Amino acid sequence: MFYRLSDNLALRAHWRPYRAKPTERVLVVKSGKAFPPSHPTTRLCLDLLREVLARQRVAFMADIGCGTGILSLAAAALGVPRVIGVDILMTAARASRNNADANRLGQAVRVVRGSTECLKGPFDLVAANLPWEVQLDKIAELDRLAAGGRLIISGFRDNQEDELRESYQRLGWRLVRRLVKDFWHPELPPDISFTWVAWLLERKSHA
Repeated sequence: MFYRLSDNLALRAHWRPYRAKPTERVLVVKSGKAFPPSHPTTRLCLDLLREVLARQRVAFMADIGCGTGILSLAAAALGVPRVIGVDILMTAARASRNNADANRLGQAVRVVRGSTECLKGPFDLVAANLPWEVQLDKIAELDRLAAGGRLIISGFRDNQEDELRESYQRLGWRLVRRLVKDFWHPELPPDISFTWVAWLLERKSHA
């Protein structure tokens, strides 16, 4: 896994060799037993996060289901001063905390083991890369936490969007950016493929 966040900032997996330029900062992500950071939805969330932070200031962000902490690390390195990562798995929370400390971002990134209910908020921006079933279950919670008006979600496919879209529209959200990434794997039959999706949502009052 290698991802360039800006001209002088990149993310890489710990096993991927890369010689950084003298002026370049490279964040190294160790996954341990947590969900691998190379998943297509992680890339989509990073793309949306970079777009959001390029055009507006975010002071307080939550990373729901933080896994290895890759979104938290990216946000902090791009200038978000306070980031809270939360995950129900101890292995994931530990990996996120270790990655933040190893990349000297421990002051900006705090990690909590638990679910969304342990967070108070509100947050300027919430990122949640979660499976579709969990996304459906967490709509009310993400709506509560993202009172600052912006929400990045992913972890679902293009044939799973309708119910999510209708639910968020009823709560006063609008879809302002949609990114997709097709997925194919050599171990799957050649006729099986699908498309991962990521959304940037804003409250209609922010339109």
